[in-house]
Amino acid sequence: MEDARVGTDRREKRLSRSRHLGGRFLLLPPGLEMAEEEGYLAVSGERITLQRRQHSASCREFLVRCPRLQLRSLSAVTCSVWLVAYGLFVLSQNSMVLSAAIFITLIGLLAYLHFVKIDQESLLIVGSLGIQMTSSYASGKESTTFIEMNQVKDVVINEAIYMQKVIYYLCILLQDPVEPHIVSEVVPLFQSSKPRLACLVEVYKSCQEILEQRKKS
Repeated sequence: MEDARVGTDRREKRLSRSRHLGGRFLLLPPGLEMAEEEGYLAVSGERITLQRRQHSASCREFLVRCPRLQLRSLSAVTCSVWLVAYGLFVLSQNSMVLSAAIFITLIGLLAYLHFVKIDQESLLIVGSLGIQMTSSYASGKESTTFIEMNQVKDVVINEAIYMQKVIYYLCILLQDPVEPHIVSEVVPLFQSSKPRLACLVEVYKSCQEILEQRKKS
């Protein structure tokens, strides 16, 4: 009985240390930081998820899962290509037209998954090193960009015009190496997922906390 009571107490303590978010608890194995995941909306209105991982006080990671590939859209494009190819086949009576349509469809799909469709975007900010941005494509390919912290001037939320409406996006302001008070470049974040303002504010607050810690140190 005592062993069962001790086990129950341990589970309750571990559960009380976890933070409740969006109606769900995420408990990781001992030795790992807890990851919090919450659902948001993209600019297009599709559902996306934001996962936050706090590795230490000055190291945090944000992962945004982009909307999934819509089977309806893929089917519509494929059917359109094949219908056009079949029409050309009827007119020309050349079977090479159908073979070319199949070949173009397969190559186009592979190129889309490898170079265009992004499944996940991540932002890793380490106060003593810098900021790393990673894009994971549907084919498994990853593209990573690293910015040293001494190049970062600030992280801000900007406004932009997209599809005849005002949207917000998170960006990194890089300072000029010669004149630090001048912004030399603006690096936008989460360009594929395009989260709405509520999601951007969560990432912005955490980035500002780490930048403030760096300024104080």
